[in-house]
Amino acid sequence: MLSSSFKSLIDVLIHRAEKQPSDGAFTFLKDAEIESGFLTYQDLDLQARAIAVSLESVTSIGDACGGHSQRILLVYPFKACLEFVAALFGCFYAGAIAIPTRPPQNAEEWADFAFRVQECQVNFALTTSELTNKLQNSWSEWLTQSPNYDLKNKNLSWIASDGISLNQASKWQKREIDGDAIAYFQYTSGSTGIPKAVTITHSNVLENCGNFQRKFPDFEFRAVNWLPLTHDMGLVAAIMQTLYSGGHAALMTPVAVFQNPSRWLKAISTYKATITGGPNFMYDLCIHRVKPEQIPDLDLSSWQIAGNGAEPIRPETLEKFTALFAPYGFREQVFYPSYGMAEATLWISGGVFQRSSAIQFVDEQALSENRVVMVKQGQTRARMVVSCGHPWPGNRAIIVNPQTLTPCPPDGVGEIWVQGLGLSRSYWHRPQETEKTFQAYLSDSGDGPFLRTGDLGFIHNDQLFITGRFKDIMIFWGRNFYPQLLEQTSENSHPALSDNASAAFSVNVEGEERLVIVQEIHRHALRTLDAKQIAEIIGAIRQTMLMQHLVEVYAIALLKPGAVPKTFSGKVQRRRCRDKFLAGTLPFIEQWFCPASERLDPTDLSSLPGIEDT
Repeated sequence: MLSSSFKSLIDVLIHRAEKQPSDGAFTFLKDAEIESGFLTYQDLDLQARAIAVSLESVTSIGDACGGHSQRILLVYPFKACLEFVAALFGCFYAGAIAIPTRPPQNAEEWADFAFRVQECQVNFALTTSELTNKLQNSWSEWLTQSPNYDLKNKNLSWIASDGISLNQASKWQKREIDGDAIAYFQYTSGSTGIPKAVTITHSNVLENCGNFQRKFPDFEFRAVNWLPLTHDMGLVAAIMQTLYSGGHAALMTPVAVFQNPSRWLKAISTYKATITGGPNFMYDLCIHRVKPEQIPDLDLSSWQIAGNGAEPIRPETLEKFTALFAPYGFREQVFYPSYGMAEATLWISGGVFQRSSAIQFVDEQALSENRVVMVKQGQTRARMVVSCGHPWPGNRAIIVNPQTLTPCPPDGVGEIWVQGLGLSRSYWHRPQETEKTFQAYLSDSGDGPFLRTGDLGFIHNDQLFITGRFKDIMIFWGRNFYPQLLEQTSENSHPALSDNASAAFSVNVEGEERLVIVQEIHRHALRTLDAKQIAEIIGAIRQTMLMQHLVEVYAIALLKPGAVPKTFSGKVQRRRCRDKFLAGTLPFIEQWFCPASERLDPTDLSSLPGIEDT
């Protein structure tokens, strides 16, 4: 049901609790297989009311419409999905601002946690009874060991939401929440810089969810979700959209799925899911690690939307996944490449329902010069790119030259700028970055404001194609390079190297930008790895980079599986990886630097074997 009468997320849940009280909203699967918890819409509404009353008794909520509400940290482990959802709506029911985060596991994560406490001026944190004392003690211990960390409030109060009596629910009184009131902070992934708190309002979420309903008006929403609920894809696509649609979602932890990705596919089969997805790497994980003997009775015929977003979409992944799982009822047209970001609440664009993804071939050399030249498949230097569809209802996307702030020509690559009601309007307490990111205007016409995404792309046949991150662009020998392209080249250069497990970035060496490749070794290759094979791998990466891209590698770091820094949604944290490389803290198996005697002269590349044929 699509309803324009919803003014806040409170209205959504109350509506569902009244109309569908006994319907299941969320089921938690322990180890991604065993049902260990269940919430009906009425259960969730009751728990949210009780948590809200408890919060109101110990906090000063403030003016919910003025953006000065109490900020509450939600610190829940992956396995506490149902407790997290209840706490989230408990904050909404109390008129507070929720800040989803994970329980810190080490000193680095505690430092990030402290940064959020300080930036958001937090006094209270919600968690589970099981973790309350542990987190409280760890927080106190970390503060003791970090005397130079400037925190005005060190006495963070921890509240166990699952220990709150449901009897308090009857005391709750509904407050009027304006749609422009902040519902929660969505922290950016930090893959290209310091994480920032994006302010997400109730109306931002309602607009995103409404857009989905407008795109798929007759869609029966049955979801399976493994993504962290602190991530925008997990939070909006799995939680908010389930409630808005009146559907059901089976929830599991990412750790359980990473350990055995067949669990994800089996849950789709068991719950007859119509929608689920994740970043491209999850489909790759299934391709490489799901064995036929694990899925004898698998049925994927119910799957109607296989979302693919949050990182570059690899066409070969779509092809391999379809070929492997077609015998189980999966159809290629189910793939739904999309584009979004935390600053947009979630969705910006998406494909056409039940239609195959549009794939184009562009000239790689022209792309390095910010031009789009369509070529035929198989042509020299042809690069495949996958469409991320059309802007969703109410959204507008344009391609802009990031230097001149003027629209690019139709065949130009530039920064993607977006308008739409579902977009956030600010970062929390960061006025300069807010103005730069959310208040962009075209220099020639004054049209605006736009959200500057920081992503590069182009529009062809009214469809959006993503080519990379503006901040990640590297320049070698006068040409632009996208890291994901070099990473894919590295991963394919030798059979001992892992897919979706590399980072390409540049460092300054004597005033010149130089390429560094950080690459994980595949688990099966570690058993027999020796000095001879390491030299062979390094040689393969160097040779392939030169032959395919005319790029010289300055340094290569080979790592064990799982050592490349990533977000929990699978994004490679290239900046963090670069910082660790420069600090000498990467846990490498082998680290190689190009000797000065082997450096190439870019003005004389004809000496390279086979270069005249490329």
